[in-house]
Amino acid sequence: MAVAETQLYAKVSNKHRSKIMFSATFVQLHSHCNDPSLDDPIPQEYALYLCPTGHLFNCLQEFWKESKRQCGKNRAHEIFPHITLCDFFTCEDQKVELLYDILKRICNNFAQRFPPTISLSLHSSTSYIGFFVGDSHANILKEFAVAFSSEASALADCHVKPCLKQLHLTLAHKFCPHHQKTLEQLAKCINPEETCHWVAALYSRDMRFVHYQTLRALFQYKPQNIDELMINAGDFIYVNPTQQSEVSEGWVIGTSHQSGCRGFLPENYTERANESDTWVKHREYTFVPASKFLTQSTNEPNVKLNGEVHNPVMSRSVTDVLSLQNTNLRRGVLVMRHGERVDQVFGKSWLQQCLTADGKYYRADLNFPSILPKRKDSVKHFEHDPPLSSCGIFQSRLVGEALLDQEVTVSYIYSSPALRCIQTAQHVLQGLKLDQKVKIRVEPGLFEWTKWEASRVIPNFMTLTELTEASYNVDTSYRGNIPLSSLVPSESYEEYVSRSSAVIKEIVTACPNKGIILIVGHGSSLVSFTRPLTGLPAKDSSDFAHVVRKIPSLGMCFCEELKEEKKWLMVNPPVKTLTHGANAAFNWRNSIMEG
Repeated sequence: MAVAETQLYAKVSNKHRSKIMFSATFVQLHSHCNDPSLDDPIPQEYALYLCPTGHLFNCLQEFWKESKRQCGKNRAHEIFPHITLCDFFTCEDQKVELLYDILKRICNNFAQRFPPTISLSLHSSTSYIGFFVGDSHANILKEFAVAFSSEASALADCHVKPCLKQLHLTLAHKFCPHHQKTLEQLAKCINPEETCHWVAALYSRDMRFVHYQTLRALFQYKPQNIDELMINAGDFIYVNPTQQSEVSEGWVIGTSHQSGCRGFLPENYTERANESDTWVKHREYTFVPASKFLTQSTNEPNVKLNGEVHNPVMSRSVTDVLSLQNTNLRRGVLVMRHGERVDQVFGKSWLQQCLTADGKYYRADLNFPSILPKRKDSVKHFEHDPPLSSCGIFQSRLVGEALLDQEVTVSYIYSSPALRCIQTAQHVLQGLKLDQKVKIRVEPGLFEWTKWEASRVIPNFMTLTELTEASYNVDTSYRGNIPLSSLVPSESYEEYVSRSSAVIKEIVTACPNKGIILIVGHGSSLVSFTRPLTGLPAKDSSDFAHVVRKIPSLGMCFCEELKEEKKWLMVNPPVKTLTHGANAAFNWRNSIMEG
């Protein structure tokens, strides 16, 4: 930190701070233009992990949640379930592409030797509980790690240390000794022979913040002083515990993971995050039981090279098949939240901001939609059934284009009756170039938990006739599994769970053909439809609400059918996530002309 900056923070560390008020802003695009570290030649640290997916991963996640609830957080909760093959090592930015090629080549070489299942046996001590890998399988994994290490050292000039001791999958570590018995009992409920596809994944982390705590922003905070940090809900902040002693009570000083900027922020606007939440997954390769190797590149990040951002693209040979996109083999269900809704940006009174005195709509901001679809009843019904913002339309089309780029075949599409969901479905189909081929089935049973409706009544949705006249490609012959008239205001959580479970089963039964069933719904849909489909019990209502609050616009979950096992498996979605940040309203008169 520069001397002047140090003095600035020293001056303000004990000052009286005024009461902070939460204020919402709208979300558009994210920029690193003020990142003071953008040109820093600091290499990332990389690690090679073997990670479980499928039913075993779901069981491990349940253990993570229950062990944390009953015994509190321990060191294992900081990182997702994994077997370490090569611990963290450094690599120069310009040589990262070599690591990708090396990993791809080593994975292809070991594809036929990889065991269909990995033998795991439970081990427990006063400070550690986890699964040890059986010797015969461990030897293959160690050979894999050594091969990667040798080539990375020779070709990418990296000092990579393969893990040659007992390979293990940690369940609990550095916990209170009196919790050992409880944790053991929970661990014994995990069946290590559950269905699992193992994934070799290359991760990186910013080595500058290895010993820092990671916080997650719960709310947006706009700086009210020059020394404060702008944060948006979901942002990660790195905090050095040794630098907090002189900070005013209720405040912390930290560095934004998103922008690289440093400043003060209110501590009660944040929660503790896991260490691995800010890690970047560069490449992952899935081994399948049939000994056929499938290659996947669902998380190709932007890599910073000498201050410039580059998007690495992995070349694919004819034999490399994207594991989630081979729709000729299996059915899939892709559940997606709608795009950014206009009231998410401009608040519940958005309609008042763009209606003239005689009730006509006009575009008060470029993020308002250019027009509103015509409906026979009052335009005021849009207040409780809001459309997408302009950014929401862009998001939806962008996701559709990404699905097209990955050659995803959508055979059916279902939508909640909410206008924002129908619009999302329409623009996703446009991005897929399927808007004239696949019709949208409007399913009332896909609507969100009615208890969350602010109006306490079921919104007056647009009719199928109105949607058709507004050029939405809806299937007018489709009759929903749950009639719109059966939706009741303020339904109980149990009623919502039961409705969701029944609807997803009906949809899957009605769509026997191979390909993707796309469901466009709400944040709650990602939980309430995928869990019953994969055989998981419903979350309790408090956990449910906590999870749903964190699901962003166009967040998605993907389930793949294992027909021979009569199961559905949760796997990685076929496209990357969509991340962006804040772009606040700007008034040139107040900002530029003042003073």
